[in-house]
Amino acid sequence: MGQPIPDLPILADDDSMLSRRFGREVANYFSGNPLNRVAFLRTNYAFLHAAFSHAATQFLLFESLSPLSKDASNLAYVTRDVVVPLTGEEPFKKPEGDQVKEYNSAHTHPIVVFLGIHEKQRNGFGFGEYHGTPYFAVDVTPRGTIADKANSVIDAVKATGVSFTGGPRVMTLNAHEAAIYAEARALLDWNIRNPFCAGCGKPTLSINGGWKRVCPPLDFAGVSEGGAPKERADCPTRHGISNLCFPRTDPTVIMAIVSVDGTKLLLGRNKRFPPYWYSTLAGFLEPGEGIEEAVRRETWEESGVTVGRVVIYGSQPWPFPASLMIGAIGQAVPGGETIHLGHDEELHDAKWFTFDEVKEALTIGVSALGEPAPPTYKEGGLRLPPKTAIANQLIQAVLRDFPEKTPKI
Repeated sequence: MGQPIPDLPILADDDSMLSRRFGREVANYFSGNPLNRVAFLRTNYAFLHAAFSHAATQFLLFESLSPLSKDASNLAYVTRDVVVPLTGEEPFKKPEGDQVKEYNSAHTHPIVVFLGIHEKQRNGFGFGEYHGTPYFAVDVTPRGTIADKANSVIDAVKATGVSFTGGPRVMTLNAHEAAIYAEARALLDWNIRNPFCAGCGKPTLSINGGWKRVCPPLDFAGVSEGGAPKERADCPTRHGISNLCFPRTDPTVIMAIVSVDGTKLLLGRNKRFPPYWYSTLAGFLEPGEGIEEAVRRETWEESGVTVGRVVIYGSQPWPFPASLMIGAIGQAVPGGETIHLGHDEELHDAKWFTFDEVKEALTIGVSALGEPAPPTYKEGGLRLPPKTAIANQLIQAVLRDFPEKTPKI
């Protein structure tokens, strides 16, 4: 199945100083979320309780991180009555303090994440000045003491004709659905990956509408009815603000590197890529490193090419599991264009491609990983990532803007 073309940018065309200078802002695939996250209300359990209980609220279910879907382009949402057998009638009725005091690590707690309010969908829900349809994500993967309840929910939704879209990555959804999916998947994945405290190793509890995990000081596991809870040892996450308690986003640089004369583009491929399929270089930002420094370091380490000036282009959330792709455009320095792959083994190959070769590939050779080449592709020619990838958008930006702004040497 072909990849969708995102209906972005999300910002209306304007005549601002910044737009005149830098062009219209472009949002990449997985961004452009239509939900207002109202993050400041995640600790307000009166709000969460009201949102969860409302008849119009939409719930997006995930099984093993695969979302419930109508088809390849559209997610499928369910109503509260479908999830209650798993979550209980009122999972947000008790405030966080009471939930922490009553914690029992022997019980598996369903993961429920508040995603936000769709303010353009007015269905009668309101909380103060905030109105719209609330959205939640619920993990229905059978596990622990709630496996049977989760299976009953899965069976119920499958009986309606919808299914959980398989595969490690879903990249065929329409743009706004993809953004909701990205938020939900990243948060569920983080909760699933962190059942134990990184400070002391004890089981943790999801609170703040799924946006924080705490290490409770008390635990009723193994305690007879009416007995006092067991005290846990002190944990560093209970003092001050701890980044171990909140979701993490891993910054990653991805860069289109242009030759000194502004006529060629550096692209690379690793062993898992299909034949002739190349992309822009990328790598994780390291602690104590600026974005521009990371672009220069990663380019040199992977390809041996030395980069000078770097300009940040844009970004793309990448929920596999929780990265932020920071797109940049850089230019090689005179004498620094020689490719050398001996520094590490990440790249299988790297080449300089002329702009004409890249333009032709954008026309006839674009496909996603795991997909066959399009019918227009000529065997042996360059293949490139789809428009849903920021790599494609970076390449297009270079071909669109670079030639007319780069003086010839």
